[in-house]
Amino acid sequence: MSMLLAGDIGGTKTILRLVSSENSNKGKSLPQQTTLYENSYLSQKYDDLVPIIQDFYQEAKQELKEEIKVKNGCFGIAGPVVNNTSKLTNLNWPELTGDRLEKQLSLERVTLINDFAAIGYGILGLEKNDLHTLQIAETKPNTPIGVLGAGTGLGECFLTPSENGNYSVFSTEGSHADFAPRNELEFELLTYIQKKYNLSRVSIERVVSGMGISAIYQFLRHKYPEKESDKFKEICQNWEIEKNIDLSAEVSKAALGNSDSLCQQTMDIFISNYGAEAGNLALKLLPYGGLYIAGGIAPKILPLMQTGTFIESFKAKGRMSSLLTEMPIHIILNPKVGLIGAALKAAQ
Repeated sequence: MSMLLAGDIGGTKTILRLVSSENSNKGKSLPQQTTLYENSYLSQKYDDLVPIIQDFYQEAKQELKEEIKVKNGCFGIAGPVVNNTSKLTNLNWPELTGDRLEKQLSLERVTLINDFAAIGYGILGLEKNDLHTLQIAETKPNTPIGVLGAGTGLGECFLTPSENGNYSVFSTEGSHADFAPRNELEFELLTYIQKKYNLSRVSIERVVSGMGISAIYQFLRHKYPEKESDKFKEICQNWEIEKNIDLSAEVSKAALGNSDSLCQQTMDIFISNYGAEAGNLALKLLPYGGLYIAGGIAPKILPLMQTGTFIESFKAKGRMSSLLTEMPIHIILNPKVGLIGAALKAAQ
């Protein structure tokens, strides 16, 4: 049994988890892991990751009443990771490198991975109650697994099986592929986003994300000013001036409560495009091992995800539609999936 350190490192907060990990004797089975201690820290209160971890060790030592002797660590980073190195663009920290962290923290091995890759590893450690199944289908062994998730932005990754039964996780930049309108209204949306942000092209992330919800609502209020409620006129005015209002959250909340028709139309367009992009990813990967919907938005709007709009758009792929009915689709409900993945990667 070994003690491992897992982390989810973001520009706003850093979450650390200490786990005990014991390899299974069953060959292909995942290691048995138990959380010993976990805490969250405001990233911008520190000038580097190292002092956060040092504070964490001290707190864990007091809580557990034992010495903290960590073997390996793995950290999911909200940003690109190249050669086990990452520079967080929204934090004034020195460059994070596995070598430096190993030396300063006296660890045998430190692995840095993209935060969405951490989610990919985490899928392997999820329990049944961590998931909500949108489409029931038989999981086929030795086939790829696809993952996409909308939050502040949009992330996509995939997993492929190896001969020993384990999976390898690969990050992608699929969210920066082109937004592909499917009807006249979406072509108008594309033109609106191009003009508003002075863009030569529009990526799918501009539509399927938190900022996408805001952009869709702004487009609809511009197109249908007579449909906007007084309440949302005021919300948008404040949002445009102060930017301290989460417009996408307000729109989602109103749509869930069936209290605003323009917000409901916004979320219908958002979910339809979410499903369409999930279908695009599925066509490229054929993930008969499952397609997983991650990110912070889907669990918060679960009733809207269940209306059928997502699945209908997912399967609307012409003569290939029948293939997509054979793929299980799950929404990840556990917000700590990235920490689970970082811990599993640390155990490898």
